[in-house]
Amino acid sequence: MERINNNIDNNFENEDAYLRAEKRVKELKGFYSHASFYVIINLFLIGMVAFNSGRDLWSFGTFSTAFFWGIGLSFHALGVFGKHALFSKSWEERKVREYMQKDETKWE
Repeated sequence: MERINNNIDNNFENEDAYLRAEKRVKELKGFYSHASFYVIINLFLIGMVAFNSGRDLWSFGTFSTAFFWGIGLSFHALGVFGKHALFSKSWEERKVREYMQKDETKWE
C-alpha cells in the first residue's frame, strides 16, 4: 500500500513540476514575442520617420513610442525574470569564482 502511495505522490510531483515548467516556457515565449515585436515595429516606425518625414529625426516624437513601450517591456521582463534577474545569487557566486580563478592564475 505504501508503494502505491509513493507512486501516486511521485506522479503528482512530476505532474506539478511539468505544469510549472510549461507555465514558465509560456511566459518566456510571451516575453520573447513581445521583445521581437518591439524591435521590429520600432525599427519600422523610426525608418518611416527617417525616410518620409521632413521633421528632425532626433526629436522626442520620433522615439517616444520606443521609449514608452520600452518601459512596458521592462516591466514585462521584471514579471518574467524576476527582480533579481541581473544580480541573482548564482550570478554572484559565478563572479566570485571567476575572480578567484583570475587571482589564482595571476600568481602562478
